[in-house]
Amino acid sequence: MTPYRIVLADDHVILREGIKRMIDETKGLEVIGEAGDGLELLRLLTHEVPDMVILDISMPRLRGIEAAGEIGKRYPRVDILILSMHKKQEYLYLALQAGAKGYLLKEDTGTELIAAIQTIRNGRTYLSPLIRKDLPADLIGIIKGNHGYANDPLTSRERQVLKLVVDGKTSREIAADLCVSIHTIHNHRKNIRHKLKITCNADLIKYALEKGYAPEPA
Repeated sequence: MTPYRIVLADDHVILREGIKRMIDETKGLEVIGEAGDGLELLRLLTHEVPDMVILDISMPRLRGIEAAGEIGKRYPRVDILILSMHKKQEYLYLALQAGAKGYLLKEDTGTELIAAIQTIRNGRTYLSPLIRKDLPADLIGIIKGNHGYANDPLTSRERQVLKLVVDGKTSREIAADLCVSIHTIHNHRKNIRHKLKITCNADLIKYALEKGYAPEPA
């Protein structure tokens, strides 16, 4: 099998060496080039076009976001995995808008790097676990190409309430969990039933399971 060829771009040499070691020790993956900043990376790509570029979001001379945008324009078939120390969602959105197929937090690199590469190699989008846990389920679905969420009439908060209903929580418990009044939860539940034209809990649970934002019961 032809190796999946990767170029690394990060101004921290020690981190880059550690990433290269992990990749080279994995069968089917190969590092074919390294760069210390965004401009050096773009020059490198004029001589060697890889299958994937792994680049730091914050590099000198040309930041990772701008470099990713340029790579997307010049080499649309190259997969892009962004490395970042930033957990704020705005950085994730910027990376995805620039064409990145994955967003890996540096603190997850030791355990998640190879999984991130293989996920993207297989045509899917990768998000670090520490990022995923703070994102609404509908947004994760849209990012990963699950367009079922796009046709869902419920708001993010209504989906959150419905998930807690499926988990067996009472309205009072849900209100406490979400730090809102019980009156607000009653209104959410009323709106959910009205939008979905559902009157019984069994049908609500079925709907939530079909949409994929409630776990299958044990």
